Amino acid sequence: SQQGCDPFAQTQRSKLQHRRARINQQINKEMRMRAGAENLFRATSNHKVKETVALELSYVNSNLQLLKEELEELNSSVDVYQNDSESISVPMIPLGLKETKELDLLVPLKDLISEHYGEEGILFEKEIKEFMELRQAMRTPSRNEAGLELLMEYYNQLYFLDSRFFPPTKSLGVFFHWYDSLTGVPSHQRALAFEKGSVLFNIGALHTQIGARQDRASLPGLNQAIDAFQKAAGAFNYLKENFSNAPSLDMSAASLNMLVRLMVAQVQECVFEKMTLLCAQHDFLARLQLAQEAARVEDVYSLVHQTMTQAHVKDYVPFSWTTMVHVKSEHFKALSHYFAAIALCDCPVASDTELPEHEKAFIQFHVTMPEGPSLRILLQDPEERRKLGKAHLKKAIMKHEEAMRIHGLCKILRKMDILQEVLSFAHKRSLSKYSEIDHEEDFFETGDAPDIHPKTHQKPEIKSPNFSQVKVTDLFHRLGPLSVFSAKNKWYPARRLSCAVGAGWTPTLPVGCASTGLGPVGWKPSRFCAAAFMSSNMCIFSLPPQEAGLKEGDYIISVNGKDCKWSKHAEVVQLLKSTGEEGVEIGVITLQSSEGPKAVEKKTAAMSSGSGLLKSNKENSRKSLMNSKSASTLLVWSKKSKRSKKSTYGVPFT
Repeated sequence: SQQGCDPFAQTQRSKLQHRRARINQQINKEMRMRAGAENLFRATSNHKVKETVALELSYVNSNLQLLKEELEELNSSVDVYQNDSESISVPMIPLGLKETKELDLLVPLKDLISEHYGEEGILFEKEIKEFMELRQAMRTPSRNEAGLELLMEYYNQLYFLDSRFFPPTKSLGVFFHWYDSLTGVPSHQRALAFEKGSVLFNIGALHTQIGARQDRASLPGLNQAIDAFQKAAGAFNYLKENFSNAPSLDMSAASLNMLVRLMVAQVQECVFEKMTLLCAQHDFLARLQLAQEAARVEDVYSLVHQTMTQAHVKDYVPFSWTTMVHVKSEHFKALSHYFAAIALCDCPVASDTELPEHEKAFIQFHVTMPEGPSLRILLQDPEERRKLGKAHLKKAIMKHEEAMRIHGLCKILRKMDILQEVLSFAHKRSLSKYSEIDHEEDFFETGDAPDIHPKTHQKPEIKSPNFSQVKVTDLFHRLGPLSVFSAKNKWYPARRLSCAVGAGWTPTLPVGCASTGLGPVGWKPSRFCAAAFMSSNMCIFSLPPQEAGLKEGDYIISVNGKDCKWSKHAEVVQLLKSTGEEGVEIGVITLQSSEGPKAVEKKTAAMSSGSGLLKSNKENSRKSLMNSKSASTLLVWSKKSKRSKKSTYGVPFT
C-alpha cells in the first residue's frame, strides 16, 4: 500500500502542519469550554454564578482570538512553500491541508459484514486494516505527484466503501472529524460526503503547494506552476458544484468561489511571467503585449480582492491574503503602465512596412484613446512618444507607491522580505526610467495616461479532477459483484440445495452463451439443462425444477462449498459437470427486491438488448472501477442523505 510522508520528518512544511494540528486541538478544547459555559449561563438563574460564567466566557473568547491570530500567521507563512531558487519571484498563496482525527472502522465494518452480508466479519480484518492504513497515509501526503495519487486513491476507494457499507436507510454509526483549513474550527458528520469533500479539498490544497514551490524563473517551472494552479482551481470548483451545506466555512460556496478566483489569478500571473521570459527585448508589439498581460493580471486580482472583501468571506480570509492580493493588483497595474512606457520610449520607431501593424495594435491598446495628435503622428514622432511614455511612467510610479503603502499596513507582510524586494525593485526601475526620459527643458504638464486594455494570449483553464487517472481495486471484492452484493440490496438468508445426479440429469451449457456472454434468450429449458448467468451467476432457468428447489432469479454463490460469486457462466457449468455420483450441493441467495419470474424476464430482456450486462461488466469485474463512465458514479454526492444527522457545528453536508 502507498505511504504518506513521515509525519515526524522535521521539514519546514511539516513543522508548520504540526503547529496547525496543535492549534486545531486547542481551538477544539476552547470551543467545548465555551459551549459548556454558554449552556450554564442560560440554565442558571443565580446572579453570582452568571457573573462567574460571564468572566470565564470572556477568558475563553480572548484565548480563541489569540489562537485565531496565531493560525492566521501560520496561513500567511507562504514563504515556506516557495522554492529555494536564487531568483526573485513574487510569492504565491498556497493552502495548508485540512487536518483530520484518526478513525477506527474495525468494529463497525465487521459488524455490518456479519449482519448485512452474512459473512464472518473477522475474515475481512485484513481488508479493513488495509483501508485504515490508506486513510492514515493520506493524512500526510508528500508534496509531489505521489502525494496527489495517494489522496486520489483514497478518494476513489471511498466510492466502494459507500456502495458496500452505507445503506440508504441506516447509519454506520461513525463520525468523520475534520478541522477547517483556515480557522481550525472542528466539524464532524456521519455523512461520507463530508469525508469525500474534505479529501477533495486537500487534493486542491496540495496542488496549490506544488504550484507555489516551482522555480518560476524557468519555462518548465512556470508551465508546472500553471498546471498545478489550474488543477487546484478545478478541484475547488468541482467541490463548489457538487457539494452543498458544508459544515465548515472553508468548503462553503462563498469560500470556494474565492479560492477558484485566487487560483485563476495566480495562473494569470504565471502567464505574465512566461511572457516576460519569451518576449523579445526591443520589440514594440511584444512590449505592448506585456503591458496588456500585466493589465489582465491586475484585472483578475482586483476581482479576487473584491471577492475577499465580501460580507461572508471578509472575516474569514487571513488579512495578509487580502492585503497581498490588493498589493498585487496595484503592482501589476503599475507594471502595465511601465511596459507601455518602455514600448513607446525604448523601441525603435516603426518603418513604413511595420506602421500598419503597429497602428492596428495601438488602436486597441488603451481603454480610451490618449489626447493629442493622431495615431500615425504619435507612433512616428519620437517626441510625442516620449511625452505619452512619461505620462505612463508617472502613473506607474504612483501605483508602485500605492502598492508599497498597502504592503506596509500588514505586519505579517512587512516581515516578507522577498515581496518587499520585488516592490522596491519595480519602483526604483520606474523612477530610473522616468529620470532618464525627463528633460530639464520640459515645460509641458505631464498628462494623465489612459489605462491599458487588459488582454491575454493564454486564458486560464479550470481543470476538473481526473478521477480515472488512478486505478483502484475494490478492497472488499471478496464480498462479491457490487451489482448484487451492495449496501442498498437485501437478500434472504443463503440456502443450501442438494441435487442427486441419479435422475439422468446432465448439466450442459446452452448454445450461444459461451461466445456472446448473453443470456439464453429464446432457449427452451429442459430438465436436462442448467444455466447460471455470467459473473453474477443469476439463474434464468431452474435446475431440474421439480427436484432442486432453485427458483428463477436466484444467484448461485457456491458449488460444493467452492465460492463462485465471481465465477463466469462456463466455470459454474464446468463445476456442475465435474460432480460425481454423490451429487452436488449448491449455495443460493434470492434478492428481496426480485419478485419471481416477472422481474427475471424483464432483466433477461434488458440483457438481450445488450444494454444491461448487470450494470456493465466493469462494475462486475474485480479489477478497476475507473473508466470514464464508472468514474461518474463517484460524483453523485449531492443527493439528500437520510443518514446524515445534524453535525454539531453545521447543517448536514449532502
